[in-house]
Amino acid sequence: QLQLVESGGGLVQPGGSLRLSCTASGFTLDYYAIGWFRQAPGKEREEVSCISSSAANTNYADSVKGRFTISRDNAKNTVYLQMNSLKPEDTAVYYCAAAPYGGSWYSLSQALYLYWGQGTQVNVSS
Repeated sequence: QLQLVESGGGLVQPGGSLRLSCTASGFTLDYYAIGWFRQAPGKEREEVSCISSSAANTNYADSVKGRFTISRDNAKNTVYLQMNSLKPEDTAVYYCAAAPYGGSWYSLSQALYLYWGQGTQVNVSS
């Protein structure tokens, strides 16, 4: 069974940091680009960041650029999202997703991602 599982969410004060993990089971992430997306209450799901399978290419939404860093460890079948300088507007459920494109391919287009995790809640509040 192909599955993505997110972890690392929680409650953090503004200015704080969290590191989210996205771990795959049932398949290897070596040949997949990975994206992080989020959905805040009452809002549509939006893109956050993505990374190519080779890790050579990354992209970020303007709202998180300079604060979030995406990385991957294919040996651990895991992708990470380091989130620093968190703001209340970062509060959302964060999802990781896998797109079956290898090499240097990357995209923030949600429609291209086939496998999705269940999400992890991030709350930024004082």
